[in-house]
Amino acid sequence: MDTFLTIEKRNAVLLSMAKLIEEKQHLILEANQLDLNAYSGEDLAMEDRLKVDDSKIKGMVDSLEHLASQDDPVGVERFAFTHENGMQVYNKTAPFGTVMIIYESRPDVTVEAAGIAFKSGNKILLKGGKESLNSNLEIVKLWHQALEAHQVDPQWVTYLQFDRTQTQSFLKQPNQPVDIVVPRGGERLIEFVKQNSSAQVIVSGRGNNFVYVHDKADLELAMQIILNGKTGKISACNALDNVLIDADLPNKQDFVTQLVDRLSQSNIQVLGDKDFEPVEGVDPMENEQQWYEEFLDYKILLGQVDSLSEAITKINKYSGGHSATIVSRDHQAAQAFMDAVDNAAVYHNVSTRFTDGGQFGLGGELAISTDKLHQRGPIGLQHLVTNKWYVHGNGQVR
Repeated sequence: MDTFLTIEKRNAVLLSMAKLIEEKQHLILEANQLDLNAYSGEDLAMEDRLKVDDSKIKGMVDSLEHLASQDDPVGVERFAFTHENGMQVYNKTAPFGTVMIIYESRPDVTVEAAGIAFKSGNKILLKGGKESLNSNLEIVKLWHQALEAHQVDPQWVTYLQFDRTQTQSFLKQPNQPVDIVVPRGGERLIEFVKQNSSAQVIVSGRGNNFVYVHDKADLELAMQIILNGKTGKISACNALDNVLIDADLPNKQDFVTQLVDRLSQSNIQVLGDKDFEPVEGVDPMENEQQWYEEFLDYKILLGQVDSLSEAITKINKYSGGHSATIVSRDHQAAQAFMDAVDNAAVYHNVSTRFTDGGQFGLGGELAISTDKLHQRGPIGLQHLVTNKWYVHGNGQVR
C-alpha cells in the first residue's frame, strides 16, 4: 500500500466520496433506519446523534467538497534556517501516519472526521459504536468505492468491527501501526481509551459549559444566549449546562422568573442552588457535585455569584474546559473574564454553540479537544498534522 498520496489524489477521492453520498443517500438512510429501529432510546443525546436525515446528508457532502477545496496541510514550511556551515534547515508539516477514531452513535463522523484525517495524508481506522453499525458499514462501502475509483488501496479507510473486549486488546497491543487515537463520545468512552491506549490520545473532552450573566449585562441578549445555548441542540458538546447570575444584576428577580418560564416552555428542567430554590419552577439541585455534570439532556442549572472573580473561580473549578460566555456591556470586565477563564473557547456576548470547527472557519473538525497539547479547541484540517525536519547539505560534518 502506498504510504503517501499526492494532494491531487486525495482531493479526487474526497470529491468522488461526496458524489457517491449524494447518489447513494437512500442506502445510507435505509441503513440508518435499521439502526434507529434497533436503538433502545434510553439516551436522548445519543439517539439525536444517531439519526441521519437529509440535512445531515447535505452536511456530509458539503464538508467533503469544502475539504477538497482547501490547501494541502502537508508539507507547509513552518521554519527555515541557514546554518553558518551552509546547511539548509527546514521544518515542515507531515502526516501522523495512522489515525484511529473511536466514536459513539454519530454516522456523520464516518464521513467528516475521516475526511479531515484523510485530507491530512493519514490512514484511517474507524471504530464506531454498535448502535450505528449498519449506517457506518454502508458509508465505509462508499469510502472504498471512492478510493478504488482512483486506484488507491481501500485499506486507507478501515472499519474495525470490534466489541469492547477486542477494542481494549487492540488499543493495548495493536496489530498494525497506530499513531494517534481520537475518542469521540462521553466521559466513559474517553476514560476507557485513555486507560487502555498504547498510542497517543487526543482527548475530545466533555462540555459542561457556562454562561455568566454579569451585573452590567444586556438582559435581552442574556436571554437569547441562554436559550440558544440550551435549547438549540441538547446533544452537542457545546450546549449550555450552567448559568451563573450576578447577585447585583438589576431586575434580577424578573429576569430569572422570565428565564425559568421560557426554559420550561422548551421542556427544560431548571435546577437551582439555594439562592434560586424559592423561585417557582426551579427544582433544588441534588448536591454541589452536580456542577461538574455535563447534562446532554433537557436540564440546566442556575446559580448565583457575588462577583466576577467568584464566577471565574467557579467556572475554572467545575467546567469541562470547553466553552464559557460572559454577557456584559463592560468590555473591561469581559476581557478580564476571557483572560482568566481556563477554557478552550471563551466568549463575550455570544452563545457557546459556536464552538465548532465549521463555525470557526476551519471547514470542519475532527474533534474538540480540551487538552492543551497538541491542539486546543476544534481540531481542523491544519491541526491534524505533526512536523518533521528537512536538512540539505553538501557533506557537512560536526
